[in-house]
Amino acid sequence: MSLGLVHIYTGEGKGKTTAALGLLLRAAGRGIPAVLVQFLKGGASGEIAALERFPGVTVLRGKGGTAFASAMGGEERAAALELHNQNLGRAIHLTRTGACGLLVLDEVMAALKYGLVGEKALRELLERPPEGVELVLTGRDAPGWMLERADYITEMKKLRHPYDRGVAAREGIEY
Repeated sequence: MSLGLVHIYTGEGKGKTTAALGLLLRAAGRGIPAVLVQFLKGGASGEIAALERFPGVTVLRGKGGTAFASAMGGEERAAALELHNQNLGRAIHLTRTGACGLLVLDEVMAALKYGLVGEKALRELLERPPEGVELVLTGRDAPGWMLERADYITEMKKLRHPYDRGVAAREGIEY
């Protein structure tokens, strides 16, 4: 089997993380060691509770603060940047040592947009990906340089969403 392609799940619609985690689950089920790095997410979610039970799956996550990325103050921004760069560095290390065959960078585009992860490390990862490691990146507003490097690009388009009618996120469905 030949791994080593780049997947992007982007767009305004629901399903980017769900698609990425479905692929991670498929890989884990086939014995491919997988790493999930979640940027800007730190709360309890059903998928994380399930993934942490799987052998061969490493989950690195955290928000570095309590505010939304766009509203973070200086200290929160600094904490988020430090945490995200540490998690990304650890994940890259795992890919380079053979401990990861699939790397998912969930919401990396939002972290990048708000300056909460190092662009240089991301560019280096995509320009010189670890041999045999499948890369998956999710988030809205994928920058052109990421899109140029991708082998797969899937855009999620919202046609309708219950949130527009005032239905809040539901446990087990949206988180």
